[in-house]
Amino acid sequence: MKLKELTLADKPWVDELLAARPYLSCDYCFGNLFIWKCAFREQIARIGDCFTVLFHGDEGEEGPAFLYPAGAGPIKPVIEELLDHCEREGIPFRLHSAPETAVEELSRLFPGLFDFDADRDYTDYIYRTEDLVNLAGKRYHGKRNHIARFKEGDWAFEPLGAENMADCRAMNELWCRASGCGPDAEGRAEQCAVERAFRYYDELGFFGGLLRREGRVVAFTMGERLNPDTMVVHIEKALPEVQGAYPTINREFAARFCQGYSYINREEDLGIEGLRKAKLSYHPAILLPKYGVRRKDEAGISKNASQGYSRPAESVGDCLCR
Repeated sequence: MKLKELTLADKPWVDELLAARPYLSCDYCFGNLFIWKCAFREQIARIGDCFTVLFHGDEGEEGPAFLYPAGAGPIKPVIEELLDHCEREGIPFRLHSAPETAVEELSRLFPGLFDFDADRDYTDYIYRTEDLVNLAGKRYHGKRNHIARFKEGDWAFEPLGAENMADCRAMNELWCRASGCGPDAEGRAEQCAVERAFRYYDELGFFGGLLRREGRVVAFTMGERLNPDTMVVHIEKALPEVQGAYPTINREFAARFCQGYSYINREEDLGIEGLRKAKLSYHPAILLPKYGVRRKDEAGISKNASQGYSRPAESVGDCLCR
């Protein structure tokens, strides 16, 4: 197994393997992996007809963890290779974002070897596209009212592109100041991910749009195709003082870019109370659990054993998050 830095050159073969075994999780699309790669110092490896990504994380976290492998090949030899790698490096074996089907499969292939747990904070919110477009029925009454108020003024929707991206960048700076983006690692990582999404928007095959109110950008969003039936929204921001901007950009993105898809994945809430409340208010069709996987027999390996593990250097010049 050879680990290497994730680059845009990897997109064609990664997309090919993702198409061989589509997942509903937002973790299984190239764009999501790429825009966050500096924050987690990601490395990618191809093992047969599967691939995985090693997330190194920041100081203070539990240590490296592999994305549950995706691709067309059998999973058992891939897991065995990852187990061998962790033993050679002297680090705990950890997988994340394993789907429910993987729990059954790994339990069958490696009986008694693993523990599994699902963290509610990392559950994906998946919605029916028709629900987000039509906002029909009593449960969406408030959303319709907010959108109606927003549209009472001079407003416009524009597809996101080179001609208006500078305006979105400027709005993002206003949003960050209003939202209290701090100098902490988490705040810097998010700003880095947003900037990478802007910078490589076309190369990543993203879709997006913005809202103007009286000529000023007040909201923008972007996402990509997750699988043949699902779109995923990676970034959505609106100025908090503009009433109705959030539900309007949400609805317009769904109506203009997602009509050919049955579902829209709007990612996790990360345990943020306000974000969880907002995502639940749109009544997800699926709350998708994602499982962490650990070896049961690693009691003798300290959680801090990975502190001596060699993280990759920051070799990418456009990483802005550190």
